[in-house]
Amino acid sequence: MPPKKPEKKTAAKKPAAKKKTAKGNYGAAQIQVLEGLDPVRKRPGMYIGSTGESGLHHLIWEVVDNSIDEAMAGHADTVTIKLLPDGWASVTDNGRGIPVDNHPQYKVSAVELVLTKLHAGGKFGGDDSGYKVSGGLHGVGVSVVNALSSELWVEVNRGGKTYHQDYKIGKPQNKLKPIGKSKETGTTIAFKADASIFETVEYDLKTIRDRLRQHAYLTRGIKLVIVDERIKEKYSEYAFYFEGGVSSFVRHMNFGKKAKHDNVLHTRKTSGDVEVEIAMQYTEDFHENVNCFTNNILNPEGGTHLAGFKTALTRVLNTYGREKGHIKEKENNLTGDDVREGLTAVISLRIPEPQFEGQTKAKLGNPEARGATESVFADALKTFLEEHPRDATSILEKSLLASRARMAARAARDTILRKGALEGLTLPGKLADCASRDPSKSELYIVEGDSAGGSAKQGREREFQAILPLRGKILNVERARLDKMLTNNEVKSLVIALGTGIGDDIHMDKLRYGRIIIMTDADVDGAHIRTLLLTLFFRYFPELIRQEHLFIAQPPLFRVQVGKAVEYAFTEEDKDKIVARMTKPTKGSKPVKTTITIDEETGEEIVTVEGGRKVNLQRYKGLGEMNPDQLWETTMNPANRVMKLVTIEDAAKADEVFDTLMGTDVAPRKHFISTHAKSVKNLDI
Repeated sequence: MPPKKPEKKTAAKKPAAKKKTAKGNYGAAQIQVLEGLDPVRKRPGMYIGSTGESGLHHLIWEVVDNSIDEAMAGHADTVTIKLLPDGWASVTDNGRGIPVDNHPQYKVSAVELVLTKLHAGGKFGGDDSGYKVSGGLHGVGVSVVNALSSELWVEVNRGGKTYHQDYKIGKPQNKLKPIGKSKETGTTIAFKADASIFETVEYDLKTIRDRLRQHAYLTRGIKLVIVDERIKEKYSEYAFYFEGGVSSFVRHMNFGKKAKHDNVLHTRKTSGDVEVEIAMQYTEDFHENVNCFTNNILNPEGGTHLAGFKTALTRVLNTYGREKGHIKEKENNLTGDDVREGLTAVISLRIPEPQFEGQTKAKLGNPEARGATESVFADALKTFLEEHPRDATSILEKSLLASRARMAARAARDTILRKGALEGLTLPGKLADCASRDPSKSELYIVEGDSAGGSAKQGREREFQAILPLRGKILNVERARLDKMLTNNEVKSLVIALGTGIGDDIHMDKLRYGRIIIMTDADVDGAHIRTLLLTLFFRYFPELIRQEHLFIAQPPLFRVQVGKAVEYAFTEEDKDKIVARMTKPTKGSKPVKTTITIDEETGEEIVTVEGGRKVNLQRYKGLGEMNPDQLWETTMNPANRVMKLVTIEDAAKADEVFDTLMGTDVAPRKHFISTHAKSVKNLDI
C-alpha cells in the first residue's frame, strides 16, 4: 500500500479564483501527444542520464520542474517536497492542478495521459492556455518518473474536487476518480523508485536542499519546502524564499569572498519575447564564476545568452574606460579574460521556445537570446557605471591589473611551451611516456613521489600508460595567477605533458592522453595533493572534466592472505567482509575463535583462527609500499582496477567548495572542517 498522502496545510490560502485563473481554457484538449512510453524501462539512461544516485534524484527534479513551471506561469507560489519512509517521495504544488477531463482523441483523463505517454503535456501548444515559458520542454518528465517507479499515485485538487489514481510500474491500477471535495487547487505526485532499476533508492537531503535553494533564487516570490520524514528521530524541514532573486544568488555565491565593490548590478527587462535577468559583482578572486540558466534550467556550457553577455561586458567596459581615462590611448583594449577575472554573475532567461543542444540542456542555441541579453545587459552596465563611479573605478582597476598579468603570463607560457616543443614534449627523469600516440587509447598517471613513480613505471603497460611523478606538493592555484603558476616546476611539467596549452590559448584537440588519472596515497598528504590537482584542473582545464577525461585511481588499503589465496580490500568494511568470508567455517563445524597479533618486524596484522589458520593483513600506507606487480594488478590493470570519474554536477557549488578549501580566508575553511570532520572515514594522521 502507498504511504498516507501528504497532509494538507491548514494555513489560510489566497482565493483560488483570483490567483489561478488562466487565459483561455486550460483543459484536456491542450494536452498533445508526440510518442509512446515503452522505451523508458529498457533504456533509462537515455532519459535520466544514469541509474546511479544522479539518476535517482533526476526523478525528483522532473516532477519539481513541472511545479516550477506552474510558478513561473504565475499560478503557484508554494512547492513542497517530502522524503517519506520506505523509499517514497512526494511533490506538492498549489498550482491549477493537472486537467482531469478526458482527452478528446485518446479517451482517457489528461492526468493519465501525461503519466503514461512521452511528450504529453501542456507545453507544446501555441495558445496561451498552457505555458509561455517552461523548463520541461521535452515533456518526458512525469511519464518517465512513472515508468521508473514501482508504485506511484497522483492526487489533483481542481474544480472543487479531489481526484486520485494509482499506478504500478507505469500502469494505471484504476481510473482517475473523485474522492472528496476541496477548496484548494494543485497537484501531488508521490512515487517509489524501482529498486530493480536504480543502484540506490536512498535520496540525499543535502543534494535536494541545494537544488531547491537554487530554484528559489531564480524564481522570486516562490516558497520551496523540503521535508525529511524518513526517520522520526531525525525529522527536518527547510524552506527557501528570496525576494532578491538572482542578486541574492550572487551575494550567496560570494559569501566568504572579498568583494571589489558593495553594490550588486541587477537588471530585469524584457526584449521581444525574451525576459532577461542578470546580476553581477566582482571579487578579489582570480577566477570567474558565471552561471547561466534558461527557464530555471542550468546551462553549464553557456550558449547564446552567455555570448551576448560577454560581448556587452567587454565592449562597455572598454568604451567607459577610454572615455574616463582609465585606459590610456597607447594601451590595448581589455580582453574578455581581463574583464571577467574575479567576476561572479548569474544570467537567467525566460524564453518561450528554448532550443537546447541535447536532452541534457547544457547549452542554449536560440539566436534571439544573444541579441536580447547583449542589449539588456549593455544598457544596465552603462547605467551602473555612471551611477556608481567608485565601483566603476574598482572594476576597471581590477581588469587592468588582470591585463598586465595576462601579458606576463603569455610571455612565460610561450617560453615554456616553446621549450617543451624543442624537447619533444618529454621531461627526462620525470615523464615516462607511452608508446602509443593515439589519445583515445593512452593514459597519463599523475603519481605522488618518486617511490610510487618507480613502482608505477615498472608495473605499467608501456604501450598505452604514461607516468608523471610529482615531487612534493604543487602550487595552490586558487591563490595564484597564471604567470606565477607557470614558474612552478610541477605545474609546468603537467602542462607540457598534457599538450593542450593553458589559459586563453587552450586546444583540447591537442590533448595527448584520453584518460588523466590522479593516483595518490590514501592518507592526509595524498588527499591534499589530490585536492591541489583537482583545483588546478577545475580552474584551468574545466573542459577535461566536462569531456570526462579526468579520473581518480582507487588503490587498495589492505592485502588479505589466507594460505596461498590473496584478496585486496579498498575499505575497512571490505576488509572485514573478506576476512569473514575467507575464514568462514565449513558447514556443520563449530564456531571458530580468532586472536589478533602484530608482527613487530613487518607491522602486519596477523589474525590467527582457531585450528591454526592464519590471515595475514597488510595495510598499505602508500603506493610505494606495493611492488610493481601488485600495483598493476590492483590499480592499473584495466581488467581489475576501480576508478572514479570526476564530473561537475553543480559548477556554482564546486566553485564555492574550492574557494572555501583553497582560498585565502581561514574562517570559512575552519567552519567547513569542523562541520564535516565527523563524516571523514579512513583518515591516517
